[in-house]
Amino acid sequence: MLFNVAIAIVMIVITTVVHSAGMMLSIRLIKLKPGMLRDQLLHRRAFGVAAIVIIMFCFSLLEVLLWAIPYLAFGAVKGFEEAVYFSMVTYTTLGYGDIVLAEQWRLLTSFEAANGIIMFGWTTAIVMAVIKKAYFDTLYTDLGENNSQ
Repeated sequence: MLFNVAIAIVMIVITTVVHSAGMMLSIRLIKLKPGMLRDQLLHRRAFGVAAIVIIMFCFSLLEVLLWAIPYLAFGAVKGFEEAVYFSMVTYTTLGYGDIVLAEQWRLLTSFEAANGIIMFGWTTAIVMAVIKKAYFDTLYTDLGENNSQ
């Protein structure tokens, strides 16, 4: 049990750092030019938001791959494809149940699911912040209600 907790702590720290990097990249892209999203046409703003979604999705995939490493390294699954598939199903809390690990790994998979929920919540917050900046800050600025920019 302690071994699973130790692996989980390491993985949670790693995925938090990775997700932080994704968030920082997203923030840097949005701040490339002051008012970049605000001054663009609606369809260009949508592409800006979509770019952030794709970036954060790629970082989530990286986190899934990172979680697959311990399953593979400790022989909990048979191969790379199975490790990635199981990790994706667990990280997203989809939980098909078509691959079931030995009892000794149950706790680790629970930590991965909890980590995935938190990271997807964080991603949602990032995307919503970008949407707010792209659409709603513009609305308030256009109405003269937001003079902070």
